[in-house]
Amino acid sequence: MSATPADGATPEVGVAAVRVPLVNIANILTVTRLALVPVFLLTLFAADESTGWRLAAALVFAVASITDHVDGRLARKFGLVTDFGKVIDPIADKALTGAALFGLSILGELPWWVTLTIAVREVGVTLLRFWVIRYGVIAASPGGKAKTLAQIVAIGMFLLPLPGWFDPVEWTAMGIALVLTIVTGVDYVIRAIRLRARG
Repeated sequence: MSATPADGATPEVGVAAVRVPLVNIANILTVTRLALVPVFLLTLFAADESTGWRLAAALVFAVASITDHVDGRLARKFGLVTDFGKVIDPIADKALTGAALFGLSILGELPWWVTLTIAVREVGVTLLRFWVIRYGVIAASPGGKAKTLAQIVAIGMFLLPLPGWFDPVEWTAMGIALVLTIVTGVDYVIRAIRLRARG
């Protein structure tokens, strides 16, 4: 965005674009989310049979997940989008969900095939982004946003110390997250191939 001259002033040729400061609230929230990943893992593995620790793990996960929504809105609303944010935001997202999924599988509460299916999709999409980055950026689709929300809700249910009768609800939520993960992954592959072909 170019600097706007005062009323009546003559615009100068070659006015430098306004630089967004690297240290801004959006990037701080993103880095905070990344920093909360080891804190989350510590509370998750400290939980064992302790309901208090397990609730703490779920709370840390919830707070970190909320920052994902807030930092993006702030960046767009106040023009705080930076190259650093574009790179670190998806890394923080994947680190958080990946830590939760692998942690739950290590604890034997989530089958490894579920964790690996989601992990392969996320890594694959990241590699596709690098594959087509010189041709353009594929915007997040409504399906992709729904996928992220579904994963957070499903993981949150598995983290909470819920009674056994709630298991069908947890697995239904995880099933929805898995379907969206696979479908949006295929959609991303198709859009990446089309973008590369046009390029």
